[in-house]
Amino acid sequence: MTTTTIAPSRTEKDDYATVRTTVGAYRIDAPLVRLSGDDRLALLDQFLAKSGEYVDPDTVREALALNADGTPFAVLLHFEIGEESWLLPRTQVTVEALRGYLDELDVPEGVTVEIEPEGWGATAFEGPIAWSVAARFVDFDISGLTLHAVTESALPADPAALAHLARVGTTGEYGYLLISNAPQAAHEAVLTAVAEQGGAPVGPEGLARVQAEAGMAVYASGFAGLTVDQSDLSWMVDWNRIGEFQGSEHLVKPTTGTARLTALAAPADSRFTAGSAVTAGGRPVGTVIWQAPAANPEEELVLALLDAPFWVPGLELSAQDEQSADRPLRTVTLPRVIARSLTTRIS
Repeated sequence: MTTTTIAPSRTEKDDYATVRTTVGAYRIDAPLVRLSGDDRLALLDQFLAKSGEYVDPDTVREALALNADGTPFAVLLHFEIGEESWLLPRTQVTVEALRGYLDELDVPEGVTVEIEPEGWGATAFEGPIAWSVAARFVDFDISGLTLHAVTESALPADPAALAHLARVGTTGEYGYLLISNAPQAAHEAVLTAVAEQGGAPVGPEGLARVQAEAGMAVYASGFAGLTVDQSDLSWMVDWNRIGEFQGSEHLVKPTTGTARLTALAAPADSRFTAGSAVTAGGRPVGTVIWQAPAANPEEELVLALLDAPFWVPGLELSAQDEQSADRPLRTVTLPRVIARSLTTRIS
């Protein structure tokens, strides 16, 4: 997902610190999808890797969609709001690709699918005091909005606008998402409230680093051609539904003997090129897939596909950096940073 343009004086380290310490806002440019009709959940069950049978009204969940060959297509947010379902990609996907994907499905009679419904848009804000911004958009104690809940919302500057506030995020800090048919007014209202709390708009680099530390680097890095198992996304699959959704017949249950996407810590200022070999004692054991932006001054965070059993935490490995010098790497667990939101009470 892309974000709003930020002032040149701000750096990715500033944005990282904002999300980690106060609250950062960003506009979501990913295409919204609205589904209406009584059988819309039957349509969703054709391609989402988790069933919608027990999804509650006014909730949001994260779900994986597969291609026909079983490879990951996108991670999507699925909202149930009133008599409608909404989808919002978490991973990068174009409108054309999303349209082509949905066009291949068997849409039940009476179900309407709208991609980028006219006038609708979304803004997100995250950080340990994000709840204080969210409180501006509801008329009840914001602590009552539980994780993955959605509620009707109001825009002070545009009382006639429709808006829905969801408690859902990408960073491990408190996160909220505001969907509205007056997206510019909603975005401006969020920016005003964020500024009053000492926060700021944030750009994609600092945000991507926090997401990677929270264990969701896939939001920025994409799937890199990896399978569901290799991407370490098997937890997003309902394995009791194999054969019931698109691509599921090609899935293979994860084992302890397969390669897996793994997080590694490296000394600050180390830079690695995707495709570089990761070695153990001089022997290749994996490949660098992506390096998170260098927004955390403490260390670099690298994602690599490592052979079994080298993806276990605490192993000392190495890789050549962009200057062809050997640099140490250490396998680590995620989340990498303890979110301040874990010790910040909503009140």
